[in-house]
Formats: sequence, C-alpha cells, structure tokens
Amino acid sequence: MTQPTLAFTAPAGPDGAPLLMLGPSLGTSTILWEDVVPHLTERYRVVLWDLPGHGAARPAGQPFTVGELADAVADGIRELGAPALYAGVSLGGATGLELLLRHPDLVSAAAIVCASPRFGDPGMWQDRAAQVRTQGTGSLIVGSAQRWFAPGSIERRPVLTGRLLHSLRDADDTSYALCCDALSQYDVTGRLGEIATPLLAVYGEHDGVSPEEHARTIADGVRDGRMIRIDDASHLAPAERPDEVAAVLNDFFGGAR
Repeated sequence: MTQPTLAFTAPAGPDGAPLLMLGPSLGTSTILWEDVVPHLTERYRVVLWDLPGHGAARPAGQPFTVGELADAVADGIRELGAPALYAGVSLGGATGLELLLRHPDLVSAAAIVCASPRFGDPGMWQDRAAQVRTQGTGSLIVGSAQRWFAPGSIERRPVLTGRLLHSLRDADDTSYALCCDALSQYDVTGRLGEIATPLLAVYGEHDGVSPEEHARTIADGVRDGRMIRIDDASHLAPAERPDEVAAVLNDFFGGAR
C-alpha cells in the first residue's frame, strides 16, 4: 500500500480563521460542496480536497487504504496549519473517522456526513471495482443517481445533480476501482470508542447507503458524539440541501470551538 496523492483547493475565507477541511464522496469532486462553502467562509478558512483520479487530483497507480487517505489529509492539515475542523461525505466521512483514529491531535471537531463505520459487504465493493475496470465509471451512473439523490432532488436541482453525475463519468476508472478496493477493507466499528474528538453524525432522511442506524452507531460509539437528520436528502446531502447542511455545520463547529 502507498499513500495516495490528493488535490487541495486554495483556502477561502479570512486569514487567521479556523481551518475547515471538506472531504468528498466517492465519484464526486469539490462540486459536492460548492453551494455550502459560501455559508462557511465568513467564519472559517475553507479547504476542499479531491480523491485520487477525481476532480483535480491525479490518478492513482497503486493500492491504498482509507487510513492512507486519512494520512494524506493529515499532511495537508499540517501544511495549512493544524488543528483543523473536518467534515466529509461518505468515503470522505470514512476518511474523517480514520483521521480521528490516526491523527487525533490534528482535528478539533468533525462532522461525519452520510457515512458509515462499515459500508456493507466487502464483496459488493470488489464487484463494483471489477465492473469499473471492465466497463468504466459511466456504467454506474443510473445506479448512483438512485442512491445519491432523494425523491425530487434531481428535479429541484437539475444542473448541479447533472454536474455531479458528469463528475462520476469523468473519474479515472483505475482510481475509482482502487477506492472501491479500499472500502472493501474499511471497518472501524470496533474502534469507535477510541475517538474522543467532538463528533456530529449527519444523515439524510432517505439515505439507503448510510441510513439513520449507521449514524446512530457512530454517534453512540464515540466518546463525545451526537447526530442530526437532514430532511429531504439522501446520500449527497450537501448538494441536495446546502443551506440546511451549512446551518448544521455552523452550529456544531461554532459550539465546538
């Protein structure tokens, strides 16, 4: 395994403000957070990152683990000025949990959004990796649209949802498959009790990938956890309900600072 290379955006927000790192879901890019960011930059110095082979990040050529994604985020936090606040969606949320386990001194509070301590059966991820290696990420668009968006979300936000599905199609096939391989090995369920950092588990009302019970497992499993629901959202809550997600993050991070 090797530590992957991520792409980080330039900080947006006031000099000297607390650093806030935002992480993506598998198959997306910084597009996922773009309508949330304007609500955060008055209080925070906001930096977003892309997964290998997604958005602005160069493709990966070697296997990596979710923990090694967290190590790469940790390097970014150190360069930008630790400690940081952190919020991540799905795989970005899993990376956040690993970050809290591997580098607890670097994060003062974390929001784990639409994520799980374990994402289903490893065989499912191995099958998806094999599909992408043979058919490409374009073969995932229909199924991803069904998982990602709550009823009415695509009609309510057609331009943004379309751009997110394009970002999936444009993701590097090998890098996406390597992310699936990493998820097939990811399971922090038994280690949640080691996390002492204040944590908010956020879930979407209609999320079938990371439903309420997964958020409850995280919130109840860590030492200082709570949970909250985003109504009318599924697995990509920041894109579906940006105002609500921004309000939740501002409230949580404001109280945790």
